[in-house]
Amino acid sequence: MNFDELIQKEEKALLRDLRELVRIPSVSVPGTGRAPYGAECRRALDWFLSRASEMGFQTRDVDGHCGWCEYGEGEEMVAVLCHLDVVPAGDGWHYPPYDCTWAGGRIYGRGVIDDKGPAAAALYALKAVRDSGAPLHRRVRLLVGCNEEKGSSCIRHYVEAGGEIPVMGFTPDGMYPIINGEKGIAVVDFRRALAPSPRSIRCISGGTAHNVVPDRARAELNWPEEERSAACALTLDGVRVTETAEGLLVEAEGQSAHGSTPEKGVNAIGRLLLALKELGLDGDSGQAAAFLADVLGEETRGEGLGIAMSDQISGALTVNLGIIRGGGEELSLTLDLRWPVTARYEDFADRLMGAMERGGFAGERTEGQDSIYMPPESPLVQALSKVYREQTGQEAELLSIGGGTYAKACPNLVAFGPLFPGQEMTEHQPDEYMEADTLLKNAQMMAAAIWELAR
Repeated sequence: MNFDELIQKEEKALLRDLRELVRIPSVSVPGTGRAPYGAECRRALDWFLSRASEMGFQTRDVDGHCGWCEYGEGEEMVAVLCHLDVVPAGDGWHYPPYDCTWAGGRIYGRGVIDDKGPAAAALYALKAVRDSGAPLHRRVRLLVGCNEEKGSSCIRHYVEAGGEIPVMGFTPDGMYPIINGEKGIAVVDFRRALAPSPRSIRCISGGTAHNVVPDRARAELNWPEEERSAACALTLDGVRVTETAEGLLVEAEGQSAHGSTPEKGVNAIGRLLLALKELGLDGDSGQAAAFLADVLGEETRGEGLGIAMSDQISGALTVNLGIIRGGGEELSLTLDLRWPVTARYEDFADRLMGAMERGGFAGERTEGQDSIYMPPESPLVQALSKVYREQTGQEAELLSIGGGTYAKACPNLVAFGPLFPGQEMTEHQPDEYMEADTLLKNAQMMAAAIWELAR
């Protein structure tokens, strides 16, 4: 079946709807009642379900955690899983983050690639399949959640509340051709006490989310007045030291990247820690800064922590120091760890905790997802490979990644789209964008995939 013409007729409506959705700053935050992830995520979910209902689809709100629209008949159901929450905008944008700006054939805005653009495209793909009258033997459910960026508790709630599990499906939350392997993920928080000293951390901050390589970090230091001028002469890449009334201000700049590929960025917190070690703080602050500079710094493979590992399917374990906060009496930080598909968190957890304890840090795993792997011979991978081959004329290469897609949130799914080979990955970064024609190509690809899985 070819659904291209039906989708092309809806281009203006699709672009209009995407803009309305991006204008909602749906960063997931703690909430209550019908808005468990805050008022903006509630608003995004309401918008999506209302739009799907206007199109004539059956809809369901699952306690504000997620929702779905459905088309077709049959005992079995296939699913397309998308999310409406986004990471914070952060700094460094040249375009308004919570709007859609068309420039040079691109659509800029927070969420246009991760994952509001794909969600809007999936809705119009489902509409195209329905409008074509193509016969289906399985129901198709477009499931949208509001907490993917903070651990996917939205879909856990769906499953725990008795939500139907699909026999197969996909999420446009990764890249083409097909991601059939995803590393395990752990988010681990660490804390240690601090005591004041003449050269100590008054306040330190950096990072916006565990799964983003931070591009800015800063520390305000207590520092003897007679030594401030000499300290300002420190020379390190991306670091600036200036005097303040109380002591010193140390600012570090890096380069943002997705936390699953920290080697593609430059960690500003790591640079800041290296600078603090070089300056020579004393007392607890000096011990903590020197320790973190040695075991983390700008390193991304876990060597300093003694947890480095890799496999041939998915590559090396990665570590991203995503957040640091504190000063005065306490210092806290958050690590994002991703390990190979053939390993388990338990394989290195004791070594991780032991290494950090040697620096006085107590840790707790606060979030996590196991690795997943769908064999190449599985019916789902075979079906999507066929769709990709027919739509592009290219063979479907199978991929394993460090990024956790929504496929981890629900059984029997793999990631399929939205980025095509060679396209730039801009999710979680300033000036996030999607090529305008890629949005339509995704809708066309997803319509073909829906029909192939449900017919």
